[in-house]
Amino acid sequence: MSLSEQYLDTDEIHPIDIVETIATHQDWDFDRVADDQIAMAIEGQWRTYSVTLAWSAYDETLRMICTFEMEPPEDAMPALYEVLNLANDKCWAGAFSYWAAQRLMVYRYGLVLAGEQLASAEQIACMVETAVLASERYYPAFQLACWGGRSPAEAMQVAIAETYGRA
Repeated sequence: MSLSEQYLDTDEIHPIDIVETIATHQDWDFDRVADDQIAMAIEGQWRTYSVTLAWSAYDETLRMICTFEMEPPEDAMPALYEVLNLANDKCWAGAFSYWAAQRLMVYRYGLVLAGEQLASAEQIACMVETAVLASERYYPAFQLACWGGRSPAEAMQVAIAETYGRA
């Protein structure tokens, strides 16, 4: 049974209920912050990512942010912002930002469901997966630009290089 099939017989499907079902199925730690918001912790290779999804009925948008802590030295900020721009050029579904006040790297995405559209479980799972995969892919580039002494272009080569063969 697909993730969506379990919701077919209901009249009203709240997107956060779907997220909670996915989090339970994936065995992710989560906290239902409110009726319209859920926060999860998803373990990656490099970090544990905090993923929060919130439903806004006002503009019919399911908003997602995937964050991880990052405290770059002040003199590395120009390189970080350049790497952010380079990474965002490669990301078609979502974008990175650096929230300096909170010392967080943020990947964010909004799924607009105007006209009372419903999000499928597959769409929501793809949103979360895309955020974590993008964070995993570009994390080394952010690190190399901030602490590894690499230029932004060199740091991005690590993120975009293809791996050939098997170990």
